[in-house]
This record gives sequence, C-alpha cells and structure tokens, in this order.
Amino acid sequence: MWDEAFPSFLIGLREGLEAGLIVSILVATLVRFGHKARLPQVWTGVAAAVALSLSFGAVLTFTAANLSGHAQEAFGGVLSLIAVGFVTAMVFWMRRSARTLSAEIKEKVQASLAMGAGALVLTSFLAVAREGLETSLFLWTNVRTAGESTGPLIGAAVGLVLSSGLCWGLYRRALKMNLTRFFTITGAGLIVVAAGVLGYGLRDLQESGLVGGGSTYAFDLSGHLDASSWYATLVQGTLNLTVTMTVLQVVGYVAYLCVVMTLFIEGVRGGQPAPAKAAEAKAAGADAEKAAAPARSGRPRWVLPAALIAVPAVVAGTVIAVSDGKQDSSSTVAVSEDECGSGFKAPLPGQQVFQMHNTGDKVSEVYLVNPGTGAVYGEIEGLAPGTTRALTATIGSGDYAWRCVPTGGKAVTSSAVHVAGGVEVKAVKPVAEDDLKAPLDAYKDYVNKGLATLVTETAKLQADVHAGDLATAKADWLTAHLQYASLGAAYGTFADLDGKINGRPDGLADKAKDKDFTGFLRLEYGLWHGQSVDELTPVADQLTGDVTKLQQDFPGQQFDPGDLPLRAHEILENTLQFELTGDTDQGSGTNLATTQANLAGTQELLTVLKPLLDERDPQVLVRADAGMKRVGDLVAAAHKAEGWTPLDQLPADTRRQLNGATGQLLEDLSPIPALLEIRKAA
Repeated sequence: MWDEAFPSFLIGLREGLEAGLIVSILVATLVRFGHKARLPQVWTGVAAAVALSLSFGAVLTFTAANLSGHAQEAFGGVLSLIAVGFVTAMVFWMRRSARTLSAEIKEKVQASLAMGAGALVLTSFLAVAREGLETSLFLWTNVRTAGESTGPLIGAAVGLVLSSGLCWGLYRRALKMNLTRFFTITGAGLIVVAAGVLGYGLRDLQESGLVGGGSTYAFDLSGHLDASSWYATLVQGTLNLTVTMTVLQVVGYVAYLCVVMTLFIEGVRGGQPAPAKAAEAKAAGADAEKAAAPARSGRPRWVLPAALIAVPAVVAGTVIAVSDGKQDSSSTVAVSEDECGSGFKAPLPGQQVFQMHNTGDKVSEVYLVNPGTGAVYGEIEGLAPGTTRALTATIGSGDYAWRCVPTGGKAVTSSAVHVAGGVEVKAVKPVAEDDLKAPLDAYKDYVNKGLATLVTETAKLQADVHAGDLATAKADWLTAHLQYASLGAAYGTFADLDGKINGRPDGLADKAKDKDFTGFLRLEYGLWHGQSVDELTPVADQLTGDVTKLQQDFPGQQFDPGDLPLRAHEILENTLQFELTGDTDQGSGTNLATTQANLAGTQELLTVLKPLLDERDPQVLVRADAGMKRVGDLVAAAHKAEGWTPLDQLPADTRRQLNGATGQLLEDLSPIPALLEIRKAA
C-alpha cells in the first residue's frame, strides 16, 4: 500500500506544512500584537477553507461517478492536467516566497486589523483555501489512479498529521527546521510525481478519444516484466510509470520533467535572499490599530463561522443532488447462502451504488440480475467473508434481484423488487453452458481438420530430413509450423503435448542444446544452425510421433466450455509476449509469419463466438475486427517476395506500431470472457 500512499503523503506533508505555517504566522502575529481576542476570526477562516476543500473533493467524486466511461476518462484527464498546473505553480511560488513568507503574512495581518473582523477572516480563508483546493484536486487524482485502494487516503492523512505536528513544534519553538531546504527537496519530489500524473492524465485523454495516439506505444515491457510484481507496482504507484506507455505519455513525461526540473534547480541555485521586511509593527502602531478596530456588533459569535462552514457544504450538496444519475450509497446488501439480498429495497431509477457485504463464511460472487431473464446488470467476483465492496449499476424500469454464488456452496437468488418509471437499461444476457456447446463443437471440428493437415505436413518434413534435403526441409518446416500456430494452442489447449511439439528452451539448463528441447523450435534451431542430418533425424522423428499422438488424443480431451472465450485473447497474449519480442526465434526469423498464423487462429474463435457476441454487444466484434485488420495489415507488409522480414530488421517505428496495435487489439478483445462468462443459476 505504501507505493500508492507515498505521492499523497508527500502532497499532504508539504501542503499541510505550507498551510500550517501560514496559520502559525497568523496566530503568532496576533498574539505578539496583543490581539488574542481576534484569534476566533482566524479559526473561522481556516474552518471555512477546510469546508470548501472537502466540498470540492466531494463534488469531483460524485460528478465523475455519474459520467459515462469515456466521459469519466476525459474528466479525469483534464483535471489531472489542471492538478499538474496547480502543483507546478505552487512549487515555484513557495521557492520564491519561502524567505519572505513570514513578513508578507504579518503585513497582511496588520492591514486586516485595521479593516475589521471580515478582513482577517478573509485573509486566513484565502491563505488556507488555496492549499486546500490544490490538495483536494491532487489527492482526488491520486485516489482515482489507485482505484479501490485506500493507500492515497492513508498517505495524505499521515502527511497532514505529521505536518500539523511539525507546525506546532515550530510555533512552540520546540523544533528547528530549515524550511527553505525542506521546500526545495519536497518541491523536486513533487515535480517527479506531477510528471507521472501528467502521463496518467494524457493516457486518460487518449482513452476518452479526445486525444489520438492511444495505440502508438513507445514501449511495451509486459512480455518481460510482471506488471503485478512488487517492483512494478512500486514504480507505478509512486511515479505513475507503467510497463506499457504510449509515445504521447513518454514525450509528455520527459518534456515536463526536463523543463520544469531544470527551471526549478536553476532557480534554487540562482535565488538570492530577499531583503527582510518588517517582522513586527511598533508598539505605537499596534495601539493605533487596536484603537481603530471597530466595536463588535450584537450578532452572536457563532453566526459567521457557522455560515462560512455551511455554505460550501450546502453548495456541494446541491451540485451533487442536481447532477445526472442519483446515487444511493447507503444501501448495504448482504451476500451469503442464508441472507442473499437482505437489506435490498426497491431503488430509484438511475445510477446506484450498493455496498455488498459478505455475511457468510465463503468467498462469493454476486450478481444483480433480472430474475425472469437472468440478464446481469452488475457483478462482483471474489468477495471475501466479512468484507464490503461497492457495486455500481444503472437501474431502469423492470425487476431486479441478487444472485449469490458462494465458492463450493449453493447459488441463491433473492426476492425480486420492481422499479417503475425508469428508462430501459441494457444488461448482459446470461450465458449457460449449453450456449457454448455449438461454438465449442465448431472449434473442435476446426482443430481436428487442422491436425489432419498438420500430420501430413509434418510427415513431409520428416521425409525431407531423412533424404538429407535440408533446403526443402526449411520451407516445409515453415509450412508445418504455421499450420500448428493457426490452431490456437494457448494455455494448455493441447495439454502436455504442446510443450513437446512447440516448447521453448527458456527454462532448460542447456537452453537450445538441452536434450529435453524438442519439437518445431528444436528443429528450427538445427536447420538454421547448420546441424547435420544425423543430428536432425531423431528430432524430426519425435516431432512426427508427437503430432500423430496429438491427433489421436485430441478428440477424447475434455474441454471446459467456459475456457473457449478465454482463447479469444489468450492466443494473441502469447503472440505479444513471445513472438513479437523475438523470444521464440531459433534462427529462421519467421516470428511475423507465426504472428499471422496466430491471427488466423484468433479469427476462427471470433467466428464461432460471433452469434453469442452479437446478442450481447455487437460493438465488441466491430472494434475487434478493425483491430484484427490493423494488425494483419502491419504483419502482411513484412512479407516480401524473398520471404518474411525478421523481427529485428523491422524499422523501429514499424515495430512500435505493431506492438501498439497488438496491445490495443488485446484491449478490444478483453471484454469477451466477461460477456460470455457462464453464470450459475440459482
């Protein structure tokens, strides 16, 4: 959690100390000038600033939640850029003002004393509100980046508490601190954090469609780095750098960091202490100000503070209330075999937030469904016992119920409630195991026919090797290997035989020379590294035997129908991880040919799943088809008359485009498993 907490801790510490120093100077000045009676005016302004900041954060949160997915991305992207601008301005302002801050605040206090209570309230309000609004905006951006994690909130809270303690120590003179150095170090840290927020915001704008280049990647390290590893999570949480970033993100990050950090460092080196201004007024002047202070009216003291605190809250509540899609976040619904749906009442039409609390003793899935048709409006997977998670769903007219599916337990459906007056809401049509039977049969028929062809082509390759015709063997090797690659062997489709037929040498002790390295890639290594016929003959014989065994075993293999939709993106996940990185190349330089064959296998899966997808979300296939064509065209362009262009000979821009287009295609394919997930009936 610390990786996600650190940026918010830094902003909370710095902004809290900045605001706390201003308040401390205000208080100290009043005490020194003998105006302790005016302290409530300072605290009134501070309280009003805090109320405004919290209200601003609430408005951002609820306004964003009521937007569509693309609108949320655009909203978050724009506010991320604004947050970067605010933080940058704040860093440079404090760098310039750190030495003279005390004198400037004291001058404002003296002027406010002469003008009356309202001026002093306004002075403290403006001084603290600026820091509070910046903190709210930057913290909201960090929270949104972290998703459901509470890390940013905890980090900000720790930072604010620590800054409060530091301010108290400084005020009581129990602590000495070089504030100029502190604001310099934290300023540099915030510039690095802001660069990451800028990159994240640009990605949001690309995903919303407002900015292009979303599929043009500067780098994609997903095939080499585990995005869920502790080190990748640490870098992403603290710096907002991910294993996959677009060109625009990288350019924005680097340009901001280079320009802003350079200006900041030059300013620190070149800054000279400004002449100190008057630290305190003369006693005669203070007496005159005290005499000039207007007499307090008969209005109760609590009226002004209450009004200043209540107004922002009321305005924020009004904005949230009139925004599109009312939310009811107070609805807590029980999830278990015994209490499924307990606490569920007929909701109002519009967007709703349900707090799903697992009251049972088993991990559970929970779905908001139409009890008649089984259509799904929202779901949560892996809800642990005793935990609560929010489920957001849009409610229209119709009947609604909860379906609780505990792991290893009995699926239960709650009593239904009826909602009237809302618009029709699109739901995900449920998929039963029988619905996938026809696509699975069609896919297995495709594989059976492909295996028959593969056996013939592998036998021909074997004959070439036995005859010593290694030149012909190279051509026939490619034909047979591409046939195998088009069958969609991903994540255990062919059980242990896949490793024997097309296994990589990565985990073997002697790599490509290991005795356990077999199959197409082993034969590729030998053919393109000048091995003799005697060395290659047993490899070709074993390959032919394994392919023949696969043809015999495949019809009897048991398939989970629910795995079929996973193949729609798993084949190309392997492609991106192994083929487009060159990891599988053993000398032939035909990774792009294999990529084309993998595309053919994916296309076959999309074809057999098309009827089910069209019933649920036709746009998924529209996007996928466009992505398949984009990747296919880039791959086909690498096939010249003389043969396939090796991956390492592709122009850098072309390779980036191919990686980016494949990554985008995987995103377009990723909804398919969820759309076609088999859901247990109650």
